[in-house]
Amino acid sequence: SQLSQFMDQNNPLSEITHKRRVSALGPGGLTRERAGFEVRDVHPTHYGRVCPIETPEGPNIGLINSLAAYARTNQYGFLESPYRVVKDALVTDEIVFLSAIEEADHVIAQASATMNDKKVLIDELVAVRHLNEFTVKAPEDVTLMDVSPKQVVSVAASLIPFLEHDDANRALMGSNMQRQAVPTLRADKPLVGTGMERNVARDSGVCVVARRGGVIDSVDASRIVVRVADDEVETGEAGVDIYNLTKYTRSNQNTCINQRPLVRKGDRVQRSDIMADGPSTDMGELALGQNMRIAFMAWNGYNFEDSICLSERVVQEDRFTTIHIQELTCVARDTK
Repeated sequence: SQLSQFMDQNNPLSEITHKRRVSALGPGGLTRERAGFEVRDVHPTHYGRVCPIETPEGPNIGLINSLAAYARTNQYGFLESPYRVVKDALVTDEIVFLSAIEEADHVIAQASATMNDKKVLIDELVAVRHLNEFTVKAPEDVTLMDVSPKQVVSVAASLIPFLEHDDANRALMGSNMQRQAVPTLRADKPLVGTGMERNVARDSGVCVVARRGGVIDSVDASRIVVRVADDEVETGEAGVDIYNLTKYTRSNQNTCINQRPLVRKGDRVQRSDIMADGPSTDMGELALGQNMRIAFMAWNGYNFEDSICLSERVVQEDRFTTIHIQELTCVARDTK
């Protein structure tokens, strides 16, 4: 059906983004033809709930969106965003989740507002959101504050370094194209990241994460055995955890899913440590591409209009070599 789709399993990011998709189409929703400009446009209530950047470019623009990084649904199905409570210009560690209707009356400061060591807002005037408008207020009037600068955008957009310097249309294309990256033979984690790479790799479920802490008893390419620490073993539970790794299996997009161990025999692991890499992950971090040395220059017209020239070494070193596994069925009948 329209609300049940075949999972996009191209890479860990496409998997996690597909699971966080928000659609205005489908049963009880809109149709592409009937949806006008107002429905598709970015609205002030999207702030911290739906990403203003990540949406398809075609006829579905603005109708299919992505959940913001910290958003959640409440018991009634409304999207909520987290905020820190501010009392008399003092920013507390108390966090409240509010829906768009509940936050309208609040005066909400940005996550980047200047504070001193005692977490007191020190600017004379603070940039705030109030009644769905951007304005400035005195620090004493502020009632809430954003928890993070990246709560506005989706997971895919938050993987773009220096996103704030990019044009919105290009950031939209970048967010969408990261999901189309094919896993390379050898993943290479980015030299410049945003800090979200590890979270995406872990939360997508492609890595093997330690359920309980302990010592690695044995490791080979297809399984990891952990002897669990005594203080983590409950009465009646097994003292050994066995993790079977996925080896060279086919994903929904015919790319290769393969897990490689990161630990050695005798290593100590804590609960929730990453013990094996999956596709497009390197040392437990999302690694969608390769770190290449590049030059921006004219080169005899060969790189005219977005063309690029590649060194032959890229091929020799298998930098962009990928494995695709295709399953073909053939029916052979004996017709006498």
